[in-house]
Order: sequence, then C-alpha cells, then structure tokens
Amino acid sequence: MPEQKPEVRARNFQEVTLGYSKAMAMEEASRCLNCKNKPCVSGCPVGVRIPEFIACVAAGDFDKAYDIITSTNGLPAVCGRVCPQEHQCESKCVRGIKGEPVGIGRLERFVADYKMEQGNTKVEVPASNGHKVAVVGAGPSGLTCAGDLARLGYQVTVFEAFHVAGGVLMYGIPEFRLPKAIVQKEIKTLKALGVNIMTDMVIGKVLSVDELLEDGYEAIFIGSGAGLPRFMGIEGEALVGVCSANEYLTRINLMKGYLEEYDTPVIKSKRVAVVGGGNVAMDAARSAMRMGAEHVYIVYRRSEEEMPARKEEVHHAKEEGIEFLNLNNPVKIIGDENGRVCAMECIRMELGEPDESGRRSPIPVEGSNYNLEVDTVIMSIGTSPNPLIRTTTSGLEANKRGCLIVDEAMCTTKEGVYAGGDAVTGAATVILAMGAGKTAAQSIDKYIQNK
Repeated sequence: MPEQKPEVRARNFQEVTLGYSKAMAMEEASRCLNCKNKPCVSGCPVGVRIPEFIACVAAGDFDKAYDIITSTNGLPAVCGRVCPQEHQCESKCVRGIKGEPVGIGRLERFVADYKMEQGNTKVEVPASNGHKVAVVGAGPSGLTCAGDLARLGYQVTVFEAFHVAGGVLMYGIPEFRLPKAIVQKEIKTLKALGVNIMTDMVIGKVLSVDELLEDGYEAIFIGSGAGLPRFMGIEGEALVGVCSANEYLTRINLMKGYLEEYDTPVIKSKRVAVVGGGNVAMDAARSAMRMGAEHVYIVYRRSEEEMPARKEEVHHAKEEGIEFLNLNNPVKIIGDENGRVCAMECIRMELGEPDESGRRSPIPVEGSNYNLEVDTVIMSIGTSPNPLIRTTTSGLEANKRGCLIVDEAMCTTKEGVYAGGDAVTGAATVILAMGAGKTAAQSIDKYIQNK
C-alpha cells in the first residue's frame, strides 16, 4: 500500500499509509482463496465474515462488502487501520504459509473509506424494545456494546468522561495512524442508530453506577478503559521533563498540541527517551519526532524479538529515524540545577530464562551503567484502570491489578453490571476491547429478556 516517504512523514502528522485505489483493492482481493473452512474468521475477535466481503471487493461490489463487514463490526475504518491483523486474521490466512497473506486489514480500510467518501452510510433505526441500558465509556468496547444493543432496539446512553467520544481512539492513537475525522465519522454512524452520547460525565463523580441503576437503566456496561499510567519508581521521576506516554499523547492528540493554533502546553524537546517497547511507546516516540525532536530513543529492557509492538510500527519508527536502545534499562533520571531532566542513567541488560509471560527475563549487566543525554523522558511501561468506578460502586470486585473481575459472559460481581475492554484486561488492543463489547451486548440482551 502506498505511503509517505519516511523523511517527509517524520515531520508531519498526516496519515502515513495512503490506502488502496479501487484497482489495487480488487487485485489484492483476487488473491483470496475463499477457503471453505474460513480460518481467517477464527482469528477475528468480532467475527467479520472475511472471505465474503473480500469476494465482493474482488467483484467490485464495495457497497455489499461494507454491509457484510458492518453486520459484525461497527468500526471498520478504525479496525482497518489499527488492528494487529498480523497476529489475528492474517496469521490464519492460508496464503501466508508460502508467502504474503491477503491484506485483510487494508481491504477492510479501503471498503470503509470508500463508503465514507460516497457519503451514503445511512443506517436503519430499529424499532424500540422499550428497555434502557447505560454504557460507561465511549471507547472501542463501549461504542461496540452500545451499537450492538441499539441494533437490537435498546435505548442506549453512553456516559463519557472526556469532552469528546472515542476514548483511546481520540486521545491515545496519533493522527498519523488514525485520523480523528475518521473516528468521528464512525461515531456519527452509531449516533444515527439512536445511541445517545453524553460527554463530560465522570461516572463515580457526577453520577455513580448505583445511581444509574436506580434511574431505570436495567443493565450497565463498564468500558472505562485503563487510563492510569504506571511509573518505574526510580529516582528523578518527579523532575520537570518526565511524563507518562498517556499524558504526552493526550496533549498532542485530544488537545491538538501538534497544531500551532491550539494553545496546548506540550514539552518541546531536542533529545527524548521513551521507556518501553509496546505500540504506545512507538506512538510516543514517533510523535516526539514530529514535534521537532532531533534525537528520539526507544529504551527497552528486552531485545527486539520480545517487543510487544506491531512489527509494522517498529519498521515505520526505524524508517523515521527513531534510535532503538534494546537491552537497556533506566535506573535513574538526572536533573540539572533548575530541576529539569538533563540525562538518564541506564544499565545494559542480557536475557536470562523465560518469565511467566514466556519472554526471557532481562538481567542487569554489572558495571555497565552509562548516562544518556536527554531533556525529556516519556514513560510507556503500561497502564491500569482508574479505581474511581470500582471504589464508588457497591459489590464491584477487582483483582490485585485493579481490573474488574468478570465471567465468560462479561458479567461483573454485581448483578446487571457488565464490563469489558481494558477495564477488565488492562491495556490491550482495540479489537479485543471491541470483542468484549460484542460479548457483553449479547449477554445484556439475554439478561434483560430473561428478566
């Protein structure tokens, strides 16, 4: 798929990949073998009917392809851009055994973009079934759950803490990977279904979950995400110039810090160290480069093989000039006389035996400490759910990591309250959150109808 040249895109926030043309999409779709047992579908958390929509693309019937995709996926333009297809549907593609798998994600993106450009994404509003459901959080899991319930005739109200809907799609994923106009178009389609979205509603402060149940909502889905950043607990983390990736990306993405006409406070850096090796770390590093940094380092305590980030994101980061310091770990952040970051002390690592996750544990190499000259340190070592909802709701239990406890039906320990996405799993992928939202919608429907 065509994309901007690295030296050009590294200094702008325009989308990196440019999408297929009609001819390219049809040619790529013709590679699908239309396997009878459909292995690719088994790799999709929301069960998109992949061979069916691809056959329509190959035939040039893009409208029908869109209808097939959206029968199970309410956010196709988003998923086509940010889903880790290489670990999911495309990893199951038979074509991938002896070559390149079919570009399923790219085809999904093409179909969604084509439909948006045509401006004919009208939806049929189903008849009301007379039941009310509340959804907490307008991120991927909440929006998916709300959309599926609305299609079943439920009156759904989504309560969002921020001033705009979209969750991590708006505050976390950069414009160059996921244009915000695309996200809002997808949300507009959900609103057309009848989903009511109320912003600036911090559940646990403005209203509690218990109050929502008292107000006539027959079930509640909690999809509040995992927005609480983690830090290492090392010396110097309180210095000026240290922040979480969550805060950094929120200032740039949601608060438009990359646009000069917005008066958003964002650190203007020359030498940036991003600690971590996941997709969020790649997003923060690539954003820092676009914000004018001269040197951007990824500091990761394991090797590149153990990096949880998508291979595509690592590849793009390297092309854009991000410097990778693998098998290195911070031990101290050093400040100058004004209390600002001026360096980070690191220690080199080597890999030992595998840990509980199956990855080889990093072990410090004694005496290998050195100072890395930086003026900004961005911590990207994970996030956990905000404790606000669980601490203000009776009967809602969480595990030791602060994640809500649910059963297979996504039901929490409180009757009528369901949860999914990062609020349950901790920081994970958009598509897994969407899959949880779909499961919860089915369970809520069954719960209310039985009741």
